[in-house]
Amino acid sequence: MPKIIIVEDDPAIREELALLLENEGYETAAVTGFDHVPDQVRAAAPDLILLDLGLPGRDGMSLCADIRKNSRTPIIFVTSRDSASDELRALSLGGDDYITKPYNIPVLLARIRAVLRRAGGPAEPDTLEAGGLTLHLTRGTVSAGGRSAELTRNELKILAHLMARAGQIVSRADLIDALWDSQIYIDDNTLSVNMTRLRARLEEIGLPGFIKTRRGMGYQL
Repeated sequence: MPKIIIVEDDPAIREELALLLENEGYETAAVTGFDHVPDQVRAAAPDLILLDLGLPGRDGMSLCADIRKNSRTPIIFVTSRDSASDELRALSLGGDDYITKPYNIPVLLARIRAVLRRAGGPAEPDTLEAGGLTLHLTRGTVSAGGRSAELTRNELKILAHLMARAGQIVSRADLIDALWDSQIYIDDNTLSVNMTRLRARLEEIGLPGFIKTRRGMGYQL
């Protein structure tokens, strides 16, 4: 699981990024004190750094240059500065990509995947397994006991989120956050419809009741 450290002084943006990345299967860490950022980054040993420019006490440009003295960890600048000169300087100092706020969530995630891929970072798993069930992420299928079924995109994302947290209770709100970004409103009934269809697919391959409803709390494998 790739680990991403977030160097951002705005708590709301920092928490939003952490939640977004964790819902996509990444491990996250965050810098909250800005006196010794390079030391904190080094101690976290991340696979990728998300770095803001306007930080208290020290500009992100100089931090990038300092980090680059001892580390080749990929750095993506995520900043509200949108001038070409800032972008050029950031990349010349060792940044791997430059994204301006407000960012488009799918684009941000695609850029992160691309930078990790170029850096030869940890590969994302192609399959997940839990309770005798195998989920094939790239094929969009699920199998058990020699039987398989195709899943829709939403069914795949629901099941992947539950399997990554097998044994834990996952709330409906957490599933909705994982499925759809905050730019699109999805009502509670939409999740229920997708869950009903997913359970039908699992029943087709001999796993009725694989997803349990924990009343008032959410779902659990």
